[in-house]
Amino acid sequence: MTARQKFSWARPLLRCGAATCLLLVLSGCAGSGERDAKSPETEAEAEVLDAYGAMWAEQTKAYRVASTRETDLQRYLAPAELRTIETDMARMTEERTVMRGDLGHEPEISALAVGTQPYTATVRDCVDSSRWQILDTTTGWRLPPPADQEVRYVVTARMERGERWTVTEYTEDRTHGC
Repeated sequence: MTARQKFSWARPLLRCGAATCLLLVLSGCAGSGERDAKSPETEAEAEVLDAYGAMWAEQTKAYRVASTRETDLQRYLAPAELRTIETDMARMTEERTVMRGDLGHEPEISALAVGTQPYTATVRDCVDSSRWQILDTTTGWRLPPPADQEVRYVVTARMERGERWTVTEYTEDRTHGC
């Protein structure tokens, strides 16, 4: 057998191997596209967590100045929940306190119903207030946190989707840690 004859067998094998690899790559790409498509539940979960995070960002702004005036809280909270925050802001104004620092969050969706109208979701969050401090605005001094409250506590928010996701019920359990 000559070198030329040996080489002639290699060429068809290489072509067959290359064609097989290309076919595998293309079929893998087609399959992953189907898996990457977002389901309505996945999109709803992302929207819920985005709205919940935005609500907390606005709430943090309010607590830093003891006022809801410069916030978009009405966009993320139902009227009853907004009144609760406004009552808290009035108390803080009377006591001449504001909040400083940051809150940590670990929100998870514990229930989601997108087959009913309105869509509903329940978010369970473990809030870490270890870097969140009460500040006396007249002296500038930090005030100690209440002794009977956990530093990490559970927040539960029930949300509904109308024009957008809003918090319709909000509860904090500061007596039990998470």
